[in-house]
Formats: sequence, C-alpha cells, structure tokens
Amino acid sequence: MSYIWPIALIVLSNVVYQICAKSVPTDMDAMASMVVTYLVGAVCSAILFFAVNKDANLLQEYSKMNAAPALLGISVVGLEVGFIYAYKVGWPVSTASIVQSAFLALALLMVGALLYHEAVTMNKIIGVVVCLIGLYFLNK
Repeated sequence: MSYIWPIALIVLSNVVYQICAKSVPTDMDAMASMVVTYLVGAVCSAILFFAVNKDANLLQEYSKMNAAPALLGISVVGLEVGFIYAYKVGWPVSTASIVQSAFLALALLMVGALLYHEAVTMNKIIGVVVCLIGLYFLNK
C-alpha cells in the first residue's frame, strides 16, 4: 500500500487539477487565477507542515534549502499557466494531458539517462514509440 498511495494521490489530484484548470473562466486573467491558487496552496502547505511535524520549525527547514524549491515553484507556475492557456485556446481536456504526458515521457527518458544515468532499455524505447503512435491517432 505504501508504494501505491502516492501514485493514487497524484492521479486523483491531477484529475481534480485538470477539471479546475479547464473550469477557470475564459474571461478571467490566468495570473489572477494563479494568485488565488497559490494563496490557497501556501495556506494548505503550512497547515500540513505543522500537522505532520510535531516539533515544526519552518525557519530551520528553510535553512536547509537549495535552489530546487524555488525552481519547482517556477516550473509549477509554468505547468499551470500552460494548461490554463491550452484550455482557453480550445484544447480538449481529454487530449491535452495525454499529449503533454507523451512528450514528457520522451523528455524524462532523456533526462533520466543524461542526468541520473538511468538505463534506457528496449522496453522504455518501445513505450515511448507506442506513446508517439498514440499521439498520431489522437490527433488524426
């Protein structure tokens, strides 16, 4: 169960995320939407930090920080703004995520090999090819 719950949380959260991103009013500025999104996210994160950590010291945790959390924040903004604008210009919710996931799989295969020295196996290559074939059929 400990192996499965994080993926289940990701899938459930991503479904809610895609529904909400698609539901942002088209006449609402995407950045105004992002302000609300991140205020709510910051409050939820703070509540969870203190709920999960009995002797919580936020400043002590921040002293351990490198550039990754800041870059993660920038990348998450890019993801969310990208999806909001994709939906505003007419991408269907049923294909936008699939298309980006297929290209993401290809990009992360290369990242894994180049940065983390992960093996590029024949199964992974076949998986990427199948994803690309699927993209062809989705867009046909």
